[in-house]
Amino acid sequence: MFPGASEYGVDIAVDDAAVEDLLEVSPNDVDAPSALTFSRNVFIPLTTACRYTCTYCTYFDPPGQATLLSLEEVREICRRGADAGCTEALFTFGDDPDERYTEIHAQLAEWGHDSIHTYLREACEVALEEGLLPHANPGDQTREQMAAVADVNASMGVMLETTAEVGAHAGPRRKIPGQRLRTLQNAGELDVAFTTGILVGIGENWRDRAESLLAIRELHERYDHIQEVIVQPVVENERWADGSPDLATMRQVTAMARAALPEEVSVQVPPNLTPATELIDCGVDDLGGVSPVTDDHINPDYTWPALRELEEIAASAALPLEERLPVYERFLPPVLRTGGFDGRVADGAGSGGSDGSRDWISSTIRNALAADDSAGERYRAVLRDGTATVTH
Repeated sequence: MFPGASEYGVDIAVDDAAVEDLLEVSPNDVDAPSALTFSRNVFIPLTTACRYTCTYCTYFDPPGQATLLSLEEVREICRRGADAGCTEALFTFGDDPDERYTEIHAQLAEWGHDSIHTYLREACEVALEEGLLPHANPGDQTREQMAAVADVNASMGVMLETTAEVGAHAGPRRKIPGQRLRTLQNAGELDVAFTTGILVGIGENWRDRAESLLAIRELHERYDHIQEVIVQPVVENERWADGSPDLATMRQVTAMARAALPEEVSVQVPPNLTPATELIDCGVDDLGGVSPVTDDHINPDYTWPALRELEEIAASAALPLEERLPVYERFLPPVLRTGGFDGRVADGAGSGGSDGSRDWISSTIRNALAADDSAGERYRAVLRDGTATVTH
């Protein structure tokens, strides 16, 4: 049982034999992909506050210094993204920031909100109004918190990071693996298409990495909701000087991810943090959300590659580069999938996700995809055209 799992009502058992098998996997044991995908997004750091104090993170600001974007600022970022052809609004903020930061809590109250999640909902509605599909990554969430925003998100996510207790999560407010796993479970119970991942090099060992990947696989087998798993290295920054995993480590752990996960789950590496060209043959098939207009606020020292560079990565592997939406196509109702859209969405057309019966996207997101406007056409062009027309 993983630390904190029983406390948060998570029942996951990872088989020791499966762990040993996964530890034997090498890049030679997995197949290279047939294509590479990416999403064109804008990065919206709703607040720089976080209740955690992880020793590798530069995203959070201490109490008294943290900021909260106004809805006007959110709208301006979204407009710039829509003008640049983006389809995704990536919302991030630290875990339950209003719990620890009295100033943030007071600002939310002044704006008529009793929690960051009700404010996130309003921000997602702004993104939809401006023609972007929200993908929120707000850290640990209770089922009630996630349910409050799920219907205004095309997909959601949280990095599992690791199922082990590590020193990098030190301090009085530690990330608890069981709570992280509970967030993944909540997404499955609520039929939310979900992104997660592992963080490599924060003090976990090889067995921890295998167990983390297998825990993700077990939850996906239970709920069929994981759309992609990110394999992300910790990187040097002003708060982390303990080094980053070397290429050999990244190649093996990426291959382990591909071997552990079913085919329908993508394996992603962030191209601004990894030597992506050296990892494609390890089973990577997605390069994540890349922004032509905003910075990577979580890793500000590591700029997004230009979209031209994504083409070069794909060309180096002799693979097509395909743009995707923030929600993977298998979660869309049949009427909205490639070749199936006829300009209408009938009543009840929301069913028909990856298993043919579940409502993976809400009527709000379904209507946005089907809208007869520039945003709807932009979304459908991504589905229809496949290979991205990359603007520079």
